[in-house]
Amino acid sequence: MHGLDKDHLLKFSRRRMEEPEINLIPFIDVLLVLLIFLMLSTTYSRFTELQISLPAADAEKLRERPAEIIVAVASDGRYAINRKAVDGRSVDVLTTELVSAAAGRADTVVIISADAMAAHQAVVNVLDASRRAGLSRLTFAAQTGGGAVR
Repeated sequence: MHGLDKDHLLKFSRRRMEEPEINLIPFIDVLLVLLIFLMLSTTYSRFTELQISLPAADAEKLRERPAEIIVAVASDGRYAINRKAVDGRSVDVLTTELVSAAAGRADTVVIISADAMAAHQAVVNVLDASRRAGLSRLTFAAQTGGGAVR
């Protein structure tokens, strides 16, 4: 063999192929931490169903609606109560007008119909005047996408 004898040939020994092992303990640790995190961050909502029986109403009787006062607030801060312009922009003037419009009824609902561009202070003035007039039932009018007032 071209000047080399058998003793000088390098013997390549095959190493035994070790089976690769997957260490599962760190994997289980990570899964437990994720499980604890998901359990703590999940909100559970309970849905309960109430069995109710609605009262019957006589269709011929008219439903008594509470009195309503519509307070319109323009974009420049002017007020109108039940489509009647209010002279002045102070809380005292608004209080006087609301008391006269309520006519002594405490269950009167005040509907605030403010322009989208009206100042926040103008709406707060209406809220303050309603409180001073003793009218605690308030709601805001808004328009739906079709332009209808609600």
